[in-house]
Amino acid sequence: MAESWTNWAGSVSCTPQRIVTPATEDELREVVRAAAREGLAVRAAGAGHSFVPLCASDGVVVSMERLAGVAGADADAGVAIIRAGSRIADLGEPLRAHGLGMAQMGDIDRQSLAGAIATGTHGTGRTLGSLATHVVGLRLVTAAGEVVDCSADREPELFEAARVSLGALGLVSEVRLACPPAYRLHERKWDRPFDECMGGLDRLVHGNRHFEFFWRPATDLCEMKALNPTELPAGAPAPPGERIDWSDRIFPSERNVKFVEMEFSVPATEGPDCMQEIRELMRAKHADVAWPVEYRTVAADAIPLSPAHRRPTVAISVHQAVELPFQAFFLDAEAIFRRHGGRPHWGKLHTHRAAELADLYPEWERFAAARRRWDPDGRFLNWHLRTLLELT
Repeated sequence: MAESWTNWAGSVSCTPQRIVTPATEDELREVVRAAAREGLAVRAAGAGHSFVPLCASDGVVVSMERLAGVAGADADAGVAIIRAGSRIADLGEPLRAHGLGMAQMGDIDRQSLAGAIATGTHGTGRTLGSLATHVVGLRLVTAAGEVVDCSADREPELFEAARVSLGALGLVSEVRLACPPAYRLHERKWDRPFDECMGGLDRLVHGNRHFEFFWRPATDLCEMKALNPTELPAGAPAPPGERIDWSDRIFPSERNVKFVEMEFSVPATEGPDCMQEIRELMRAKHADVAWPVEYRTVAADAIPLSPAHRRPTVAISVHQAVELPFQAFFLDAEAIFRRHGGRPHWGKLHTHRAAELADLYPEWERFAAARRRWDPDGRFLNWHLRTLLELT
């Protein structure tokens, strides 16, 4: 009986012809070459933290879990070489051993590094881009089973497209990541009524390196969180609601209950109004949804398929428990996001298709040209990616 693959939330599953777990780059190359000989599609799977069928395949699913760990680092240059299947949660101590840390992290650290990069995953901070913006080089296995190194100086068109690629240009084996010296963060959490939060939002966003909030519909309170670098030692005494520790220990939040999620990136100028409309929708029509709404900021970048492409961004996320109905709520929320020019997170639920997405991304054709060059036969596509990337 064929083995099944399931994502983290249990909301996506598939039964491919085979699931493989290569441990070396040479094994990864042979996986691609064997799939080409058999005419099978290939999809890489990291932690399965996407809520859409990015990793699903009826051909070959490549588990990257054995291609993990920090392969090397240059503290003077501020660069670490990290194997693609590494879980972000496992990188803190190895990087600190080299005197380095990650410049930015999301509020969940269970993803694989390559998967988080490929989907445009981000943290919060108006001066900081997504994880992909800190990538300075990638090593990929192409559809021909060859290895290509790319960077801003070497195969630059491939590099720019591959930083947020949905795995459609090849299988990433290594990431060269720009990393600052290891640092500590001072976290402060506090609750305020929604109107008070929104009234002071601009000051909070501009006054902290990292700021975000969760609006909780049951109480109409916003759980605010601000993070700022500090010279104080890890574990230094702090008032209630505050803590000081290494950055990799401060960034992530615990997520012990499985959920599904929709997130859209809207222009930063649209963020407050969009958030107001989501709140009004939930109070008027979806009062049964108890899960909070998350509000974060992301700096603009120049990556063709980045949701923050060419615009300072606010990312707003809505959630629901995986076992509860969510479709009607998410569709209503998506209608609001669309009105504000939102771009969907590539790894989270949405109904957009290629024609709509092409209108949202000014350099759509730049990515398409790279894909035609490096994967002309669509070896790395599945049915879901075809709906996202192929204009028919």
